[in-house]
Amino acid sequence: MLSPGASVTVEVPASSANLGPGFDSIGLGLAITDTVRATVGGAGLRISVEGQGAADVPTDGTHLVWRSAQTMWQRLGIEPPAGLTLHCRNGIPHSRGLGSSAAAIVAGMATALALVRGDGLATAASLSMLSSLAGEVEGHPDNASASVYGGLTVSWADDEGAGWRTVRPALHPAVDVALLLPEATLSTDSARAALGDAVSMSAAASTAGRSALLVHALTQEPELLLPATRDWLHQEPRRASYPQSMAVVDRLRGRGLAATISGAGPAVLVLGAGEILVGADDLPAGWQVPRPGIAASGVRVVSHSAPHTV
Repeated sequence: MLSPGASVTVEVPASSANLGPGFDSIGLGLAITDTVRATVGGAGLRISVEGQGAADVPTDGTHLVWRSAQTMWQRLGIEPPAGLTLHCRNGIPHSRGLGSSAAAIVAGMATALALVRGDGLATAASLSMLSSLAGEVEGHPDNASASVYGGLTVSWADDEGAGWRTVRPALHPAVDVALLLPEATLSTDSARAALGDAVSMSAAASTAGRSALLVHALTQEPELLLPATRDWLHQEPRRASYPQSMAVVDRLRGRGLAATISGAGPAVLVLGAGEILVGADDLPAGWQVPRPGIAASGVRVVSHSAPHTV
């Protein structure tokens, strides 16, 4: 069992997924973070939350960080502690397409792993296991992998059925992002419900070509980001779910900016080389333009003490 008094603090970045044609496979870490502090001891589960979504998320056994920690302990064959205090400080906006659920899953699993193994995120094997398990729970690996590793990630299902695999191509140093954040929210489930069960051969072929071009543009030729972010699979079918966001995407792309829906939306991500100029005239009232930058690294253990099993 886990030692009473063991404590760990974990920080995990947000993510943007798809980036246009990379549906459910390409992700990018963003330097907006959630922080979780866990301490073993006492009786029962005590959860407190501050920041984004604090008034909306549960603080009982259904909290996603806690459920994800339990999943990791089950995978490791470790009995969950009889008493645990969790404090979650949320910086990632919820239901905007910034991977808040994936970040919570990664944070919970990383917390559980660090309580068992100390700085349990220090090895490539630990990160690979964490990324695959988080992608399994999330149902798709793009957001989770970007939160685990930071930077640019490309993920796929293992041919042997052994989970998700991820590589981390090196971003071109000139690539930067602008995040356009609406007041409106949209759940991932609602966004996915707008998608059909089949796509045309031409849409599939066109998207495959652009997703390959996207990796090239992000790593070698940022000048090609505008054509590289063209999508046929998910943005148009979801247009009615976020018409305001799609109007922003259309307007910016018409100006030559590589704008895409971030994940399931409704936030908009703009990729570019160097300064990305987005003015007030480009956006509806109430939209914000934070410039978080790209997260160069992923989930990390900020602090830990006595985190070993006994």
